[in-house]
Amino acid sequence: MPDQLPEIELEDRGSKGRYLLRGPDGAEAEMTFTKIGEHQIIIDHTEVPDEFRGQGAGLRLVTRAVEDARAAGKKIIPLCPFANAQFRRHPEWADVLKQ
Repeated sequence: MPDQLPEIELEDRGSKGRYLLRGPDGAEAEMTFTKIGEHQIIIDHTEVPDEFRGQGAGLRLVTRAVEDARAAGKKIIPLCPFANAQFRRHPEWADVLKQ
């Protein structure tokens, strides 16, 4: 299926990392994060190029971070305005939101 979204990749670079979706033309939608100690991450930036608009790519990236944080017992600080807005729309993510 040509309209199927690619898998989300995780790049872990020690204290920083990013989740990304690569488009067939090389475009990348990404969400970057910074680790604070062992139990918290800050989502600092989400960028979705036009090729991914309207496909829910940004929401997929944040959702994956929430799932990973939940599995690892971590909390998320959504500094990025997009991620912050998604947390407000998804009260079921409250368990991983750093209060």
